[in-house]
Amino acid sequence: MNKFRARLTLIFILLIGTSVMAAGIFVAKMLQDSHIDALITNMKRELGIILVTIDWKKDGGVEEQMRYFTDQAERLKKTADARVTFIRADGKVLGDSDHDPADMENHSNRPEIIDAAKTGKFGYSTRYSDTIGRNLLYVAVPVKDGGQTSGYLRLAMELTQVEESIRQVWFALGVGSLIVFAIAGLISYRVAYGITRPIELMTHAAQQITDMNYKYRVTVQKKDEIGQLGTAINRMADSLRLQMNRISENENRLKSVLENMVSGVVMIDKDGRIGPLNRSAEEILGFTEQEPLGKKFDEAKQQYEFTQLIQECIDAREHIRDEMIFYYPTERILEINLSPIAQTVEDWAGVLIVLHDITAVRRLERMRSEFVANVSHELKTPIAAVKGFAETPLAGALNDKETARSFLQIIFDESERLNRLIGDILELSKIESKRIPLQFSPVELDVFLTNCMNVMKTEAKKKSIELDLQVQPDLYMEADEDRSAANHDQLALQRH
Repeated sequence: MNKFRARLTLIFILLIGTSVMAAGIFVAKMLQDSHIDALITNMKRELGIILVTIDWKKDGGVEEQMRYFTDQAERLKKTADARVTFIRADGKVLGDSDHDPADMENHSNRPEIIDAAKTGKFGYSTRYSDTIGRNLLYVAVPVKDGGQTSGYLRLAMELTQVEESIRQVWFALGVGSLIVFAIAGLISYRVAYGITRPIELMTHAAQQITDMNYKYRVTVQKKDEIGQLGTAINRMADSLRLQMNRISENENRLKSVLENMVSGVVMIDKDGRIGPLNRSAEEILGFTEQEPLGKKFDEAKQQYEFTQLIQECIDAREHIRDEMIFYYPTERILEINLSPIAQTVEDWAGVLIVLHDITAVRRLERMRSEFVANVSHELKTPIAAVKGFAETPLAGALNDKETARSFLQIIFDESERLNRLIGDILELSKIESKRIPLQFSPVELDVFLTNCMNVMKTEAKKKSIELDLQVQPDLYMEADEDRSAANHDQLALQRH
């Protein structure tokens, strides 16, 4: 900005200096022309007087005429204060107040003589005289004799006075120019400072805004266009600050949402490089913080099937959903959703990957299947017992009241257990606790095992197997009597 201020100051100085110099040259030229015009007027008056007083028809030879006109020229010089020259019509010099006419060359080619001969009136010329070595102003007038030009009378006056006046003008112009340049420099610097300082402040404000310092403001003191520009910059800073605050709030909200999502989110850019990912994605894929950023997705040490799925989405640019088992860092079942980020075919931004851990869901489904299988298995035991003990009375055991009563009691107990198992099936929703709830209670081993023996006697008798039970009295255990008995009976039958 200081360089700009210096250039602006120099431009102002040059403009003012050039204007002053041009005005000085114009004044000097006008003064010079005025002096010369005054001299010409005086010289024309002198020439008119001389024409009347001189006898141009002097008889005699050339030498006699030259002496006569030379004497006249010398006499007239004293009164006219100018060089006087008498010239014949053919250019021959007949007399001169300053030099011997015999040594002077023909003057027919002098500009003032040519001008006078051409116009028939006065002729003028300003030039350097080799004879006297100074600048002279020449004025010539033709001498008429019966309508014919018989010669020329010329006056020459030195321009020393005029040149001295012009030199004084140039000196005054030089001194004045220096003073004007100094004043112009001060004024120009002040004007340039007044113009560039607000621009400098606005440039600094713009730089501060670029550096995200949205609190910086321009001090506006003027009400002109520059002041309006400063006000506009301040309003822009207010608007940017408000917008950046909103963007920051939205970014924080989005970041908070991503960081607290259970699902993993990964961004792959259009060049195939891994972009932002949340904490869940790092945990699911086994990355440390910021480790994969900037890497190609096929260089991120992930299993081959996953990278192939990403490549397929990039190539097809279509949504893909799949389930895959990941073995690192822990074994998990993941639902993978890959969505291309693109508004048009040409405007391709990348791939958004969302990872859902469905390991618990699949485990719950498997537990439900196992639960149904186990309950179905347990239902077979009481049904088999009921069926077996019903066959014995039907075969003739009803006559033995004691045996029939014992068998009916067993049938009743097994029916009760069957009813409880059916109740468990109706409570299938409890499987979400990841285990079948057990109803623990004290179970007397003597009674429990005796019932088990009674259940198995019929089947054992069919296979010619003798069962013998020896249990110490008053022994108890904490167990779910229904499931324990069913499992025990089933194991016993399978072993035999």
